[in-house]
Amino acid sequence: MYADRVLSGMRPTGSLHLGHYHGVLKNWLKLQHEYECLFFVADWHALTTHYDNPQALEEHTWQMVIDWLAAGVDPNRATLFIQSQVIEHAELHLLLSMMTPLGWLERVPTYKDQQEKLTDKDLSTYGFLGYPLLQSADILIYRANRVPVGEDQVPHIEFSREIARRFNHLYGREPGYEEKAEAAVKRLGGKKAKLYTELRSRYQQQGDEEALESARAILGEAQNLSLGDKERLYGYLEGGGKMILTEPEALLTEASKMPGLDGQKMSKSYNNTIALREDPEAVSKKIRTMPTDPARVRRTDAGNPEKCPVWQFHQVYSNDEVRAWVTQGCTSAGIGCIECKQPVIEAVLRELAPIQERARAYTEEPDLVRSIIADGCEKARDLARETMRDVREAMGLNYG
Repeated sequence: MYADRVLSGMRPTGSLHLGHYHGVLKNWLKLQHEYECLFFVADWHALTTHYDNPQALEEHTWQMVIDWLAAGVDPNRATLFIQSQVIEHAELHLLLSMMTPLGWLERVPTYKDQQEKLTDKDLSTYGFLGYPLLQSADILIYRANRVPVGEDQVPHIEFSREIARRFNHLYGREPGYEEKAEAAVKRLGGKKAKLYTELRSRYQQQGDEEALESARAILGEAQNLSLGDKERLYGYLEGGGKMILTEPEALLTEASKMPGLDGQKMSKSYNNTIALREDPEAVSKKIRTMPTDPARVRRTDAGNPEKCPVWQFHQVYSNDEVRAWVTQGCTSAGIGCIECKQPVIEAVLRELAPIQERARAYTEEPDLVRSIIADGCEKARDLARETMRDVREAMGLNYG
């Protein structure tokens, strides 16, 4: 198995914008030189919230892949593929669903959060409840041990770790493991055996971390257990045995510092984005018409950069010298807002130019893009099949 394998995916939402570039793609460009990377289009995940409108899915998928390639994701360094074209994701998701406690899914923080935010959609679906498990299957099928996420996604990685641990506990055991473990529990003595069993049940069913720690403490103090029995009971408690599925770790990424045109987070839902392939004239116009410090009603009014969305763009695109010029000019009314915006326009267009040039080449050769994805899907399938062979064997599903 590869020592460090990274997996990351994006839901296909069509053409990408600067928020995606600064928040995800620049990180992918760095990671592809440091690890074995698999980057995938999460089209099944898109259906968890947009199941009623799949018409645009295919077009959005190809446009997003073009943006990845245009941004500099290198198919010679990373495997690019589409989730739904590697059917093993669905098989592993199904098999994992057989052993995943319902309570584990219901306590994933984004479950209720998304339901409250997306009130216009009926998200009381089996697919939406199970999407964290599908996410786990995406990771575990490749035995990826590094997953780049922001702080808000860390609970999803912890959930995937628990799923891998539970699977390994249930199916990765030595012959007679259950009987040996239960015999070792009895050797703890009446009260301790009962308490250990209760705590184990609380951890296994509810993911109760305090119960896990208490049970570990009981084993740590146990005097009458052999080392083998102790190790067996630690495994029995939290999922020991043969490591069939690899527990992934979160590779923390910085939050994108790229604001939207109005100072909020850049998002299509706020209509405040600059697309990676947007026409230069349209980009210039969008930046020229950005809102500024409300105190600067007239050209002669002094302003405060901290209260202006344009200043946030200067934080991303300008050097210290330009920022000093902006601060001095704005607070003294020495420069107007249009002047202040000009260096930002130039810097954004400079960043977009090579991306747009590469995008044109890929747009003119759709067969090349399809070929890159076909190769990536084949590589991904090979890895996924390897994992599924082990999973089926562990679960007693290898007939023949």
